Parts: sequence; C-alpha cells; structure tokens
Amino acid sequence: MGKSFLKKLPALFATSDEQIMWRVQMADDPAAFARLVERWQGPIRRLCERMLADRHRAEDAAQETFVRVFSRRKEYQAQGKFSTFLWRVALNLCYDELRRVRRRGEQPIDASTAENHAPESGFVSSEAAPDDQLVKLERAEAVQRALRQLPDPYRSVIVLRHYENLKFREIAEVLDIPEGTVKSRMAEALTQLGQLLREPKNFKPPTSSSIRKESLIV
Repeated sequence: MGKSFLKKLPALFATSDEQIMWRVQMADDPAAFARLVERWQGPIRRLCERMLADRHRAEDAAQETFVRVFSRRKEYQAQGKFSTFLWRVALNLCYDELRRVRRRGEQPIDASTAENHAPESGFVSSEAAPDDQLVKLERAEAVQRALRQLPDPYRSVIVLRHYENLKFREIAEVLDIPEGTVKSRMAEALTQLGQLLREPKNFKPPTSSSIRKESLIV
C-alpha cells in the first residue's frame, strides 16, 4: 500500500456536517456535536462580530447559536445543508440582539471587532511599512463603521458574501429569499456603503417600510 494512498485515507473517511448532524439527531451524541462546534465556532463567531460590532455580545450570540442548534436538533431537515440551518440560527440571534440594543438605545461595548486588527483580515500586511499599516487600519475601521450603519438586511448580505464567501445561491437559501433579491440587496448595500464612506454625515438610511423586516424561519 503506497504512501500516497495512506495520505488520502483521512479524506476518504471524512464525515460531512450533515452526517454528523444525523448522528446528533438520532443518538443525541454530544461527542458528535462537539465536532460540529469545533468546525464552525470560528465562522459563527466572526459572523456575530460583524453583525453586532461588539465582541462580548458576539461571543454570547455564538455560544447561544450552538445551544439553540442542539436544543432544536430534531427540527433540522436532513435534505437541507447543515450550514444553512446554522447560519440562520446565528443570524436570527443577531437580529434579536440588534433589536434589543436599539430599543435600549445602547452602543456597542467594543465597536472594534477582531478583523480590524488581525493581519489575516487582508487590511494590514505584516510586510507593510508602519505608515501603510496605519492607513490600511484606518480604512478598515472606516469600512466597519459604515457597515454598522447599514440596515440589517443589507449588512447580512455583505457579511455573508464578502466576509464568509458564500455564493448568492447559498445566501438566498440562508435568508429564504430569491437569488435575485439577494443580488439587488447587495447592489443597494454597496451603494449605501460607498455613500457612507464618502459622506457619512449626509447618509440617510432607507425607511424600515421599504425593507422586509428580517426574521428567518428555522
């Protein structure tokens, strides 16, 4: 048996998210669910940070996402992708938290999310000169401030597309809207982001009546 074949064995026996979730559903297997948490805790935490712009609230939302998924494991539809189910739960929790924050008139405790400072964010290169790093960091922070001002439906498509690299079709499945609607929201979101970056003081967000209030069916 050649070494190349041995190297391929882990991939041959890799278990998909859906197979693991089936095990969780059928056997209430906490070890299997721990594998899903290990795979997805990074992406879900990043999603919550970008949606909530608050590291502490994001940590709570990410943890609650997995608690909620496990408690609703029997509701997961096997014909769908596990990731779609997971993104929906996380986004619903973020929408709920954002509504609570607005009702209370609160501000984020820590508006600077992790991607503003981490080299892997793509905004700051470890090889850049100090002045270049400062310019890129300031640009990144300006983008994050603008992103926080977008209405939730527009922010979610930006985050899922440009930060989590989901395809339009996948975003449509997560948000349960037509793909064409995703594309139109993306176009509008980019337009609003451009306006915010150019003239933040003159920005006027669309009225809530012009946007469908988000609450995803899980």
